[in-house]
Amino acid sequence: MRKIHLFTLILLSFNVIIWAQDKPISVSEIYQGAFRTEGLEALRSMNNGTQYTVLHTNRISQETTVDKYDYKTLEKVGTVVSSSDIAEIPSFSAYTFSDDEKKLLLSTEIEPIFRRSRLGIYYVYDIATKNVVKVSESKIQEPLFSPDGNRVAYVKDNNLYIFTIDTKKTEQVTTDGVKNQIINGVTDWVYEEEFAFVRAYEWNADGSKIAFLRFDETNVPEFSMDVYGTGLYQQPYVFKYPKAGENNSLVTLHLLDVASGDIAAVDVNNAYYIPRIKWMNHKDMLSVQTLNRHQNHLTMYAVNAKKNEVSVLLEEKDDAYVDVTDNLTFLEDDSFIWTSEKDGWNHIYLYGEDGSLMNQITKGDWEVTKYYGYDQNEDKIYYQSTENGSINRGVYNISSAGDDKKALAVVEGTNNASFSTDFTYFINTFSSAEMPPVYTLHKAVNGKKVKDIKDNDQLLQRLKSYAVSPKEFSTISINGNDLNMYMIKPKDFDASKKYPLFMYQYSGPGSQNVSNSWMGANDYWHQGLVAEGYIVACVDGRGTGFKGRDFKKVTQKELGKYEVEDQIAAAKKLSELPYIDEERTGIWGWSYGGFMSTNCILKGNDTFEMAIAVAPVTSWAFYDTIYTERYMQTPQENQSGYDDNSPFNYPHLLEGDYLLIHGTGDDNVHVQNSMRMIEALIQANKQFDWGIYPDKNHGIYGGNTRIHLYNKMANFIKEKL
Repeated sequence: MRKIHLFTLILLSFNVIIWAQDKPISVSEIYQGAFRTEGLEALRSMNNGTQYTVLHTNRISQETTVDKYDYKTLEKVGTVVSSSDIAEIPSFSAYTFSDDEKKLLLSTEIEPIFRRSRLGIYYVYDIATKNVVKVSESKIQEPLFSPDGNRVAYVKDNNLYIFTIDTKKTEQVTTDGVKNQIINGVTDWVYEEEFAFVRAYEWNADGSKIAFLRFDETNVPEFSMDVYGTGLYQQPYVFKYPKAGENNSLVTLHLLDVASGDIAAVDVNNAYYIPRIKWMNHKDMLSVQTLNRHQNHLTMYAVNAKKNEVSVLLEEKDDAYVDVTDNLTFLEDDSFIWTSEKDGWNHIYLYGEDGSLMNQITKGDWEVTKYYGYDQNEDKIYYQSTENGSINRGVYNISSAGDDKKALAVVEGTNNASFSTDFTYFINTFSSAEMPPVYTLHKAVNGKKVKDIKDNDQLLQRLKSYAVSPKEFSTISINGNDLNMYMIKPKDFDASKKYPLFMYQYSGPGSQNVSNSWMGANDYWHQGLVAEGYIVACVDGRGTGFKGRDFKKVTQKELGKYEVEDQIAAAKKLSELPYIDEERTGIWGWSYGGFMSTNCILKGNDTFEMAIAVAPVTSWAFYDTIYTERYMQTPQENQSGYDDNSPFNYPHLLEGDYLLIHGTGDDNVHVQNSMRMIEALIQANKQFDWGIYPDKNHGIYGGNTRIHLYNKMANFIKEKL
């Protein structure tokens, strides 16, 4: 046996200590929650503006409570409801107050349908009497209290119903609902995914009327996915999915008179899309937003529900497209607040009740990124913006005249506010690339901090034993634009050495990856790669958001052209750095990012040696109407725009190493995209690697799935780059 000298033992021990202080982050740790941040449980401000409620679930007993807290002290002042006091409900997962906060709607047995839609069993709980009433024996969708809290409307089997709580009587409002044909009161798949809402009905102020949308999807083509499960035979899952250029649902607006049960159709100029309906403060006035198929002409109508008369309230047009938001706010006299990009940047506007422009409230070469609301008593509009830099977010208030602006939370990084109902307080969530979320309570009128609530110092201390490198933010001049960028280098970075470059991006319209905010799961994974000797970089190219309308919309009708040019040019420029090995450059992305990484290794085959694409679009002809046509118009109108940027049209360009991953249960970006890419590569006689995850949707998660996926990608990177 060889003798080991004492000096060698001491040296080995020292190296173990050094390694222990710079452990690489592992995939298992990331997805087993080792770096999970502490947060505030979702709170809901009460009508009094001084208190809020929080849902708590005891992990051991599964007892669920809705507890009441005081804003000023942050102390618990009572329990609104506890499942331990309700024999019928062992636990519940969500709750909704009636407008007068005398009743609660409790959600149980929730079953997901698509991204936002859910089925569930619901109960009404009377806070004073502690009485519990089951709304329906079967699972329903989107229940909503009437304004007086005496009834609950809901959708079941594509029909609209009204349940009267006291009598326990149910009235079926519509009768023509049929799966994959007619839908009343909730949206179809493409509206849910791209216009981001499910409940397609609204009570008016006194509960006398309900406005609802009806979707006739009879002529929408069906898409079928095999669900493999654990049985002997796979089962087909069939749903309506309108791909670019195909038929959409025929959407119509209807008004229900609750007392009589009469339903009247409302003609809003044969609207192609109806992405938003919202009652005004006057109980008989309804606002309806419509879009043409190209989504570049938005019209907001005022509907007199008593007379069924329609007039134009506002119109927005854009050479590219008009964004749909939830920022519309009606004031007491039905004048309204609206956000628009019409001056080249997203800003807040005030309009009169007749639709006349009264004032542009915010102005400047920066973007309003969130509209929080308007305190009419104090004449204060609250919003978040990029005034302190496009990668940062600050919180401000301003008068409706556009003056007396106050910075409320603007420390460099990302500030996000949650306001009390009466705008007395807000809880600010702050994070940056160096600081995990910190929660503080502030006065809304001036931003003065009242007290600290919670931080994540324990996480910061834990990370000190890991090899974590800072994000270095900068800009890079590419194709005539200064693009936001970050780079992460190994902790023991040596400028005299050569490092492989691994790029990450998403690049979709209006998106942002380069932001001064705390790490997500992908960031932790990148840190693990950096610890093993890679340099990770991310560049937000043309088409991404928060740098003005023109920067964002330059990619119109050419998705995948300018974005790919920017990633290739950025990789080439970064490869000129003395410490980058230009022979080892990789790129990866998910969804739109997978579309990008696939295009990059093909069109940039002299630049990228490796690419990973997860759940990529490989032809925009395979994706849905609303998203795709917003940016590309239809394939019939823009065939070259579709063909020139569809990677399966040029598989012969593949020279490097390519890994393609998809879930077979992806209802969003169908596995068809990858299957067509695979076949194209096979017929071009190109070798590549691929991975299929059975029955996994666009998120590809569940059990050990994420651990397996990210280890697979890490192993591919280490082998090929």
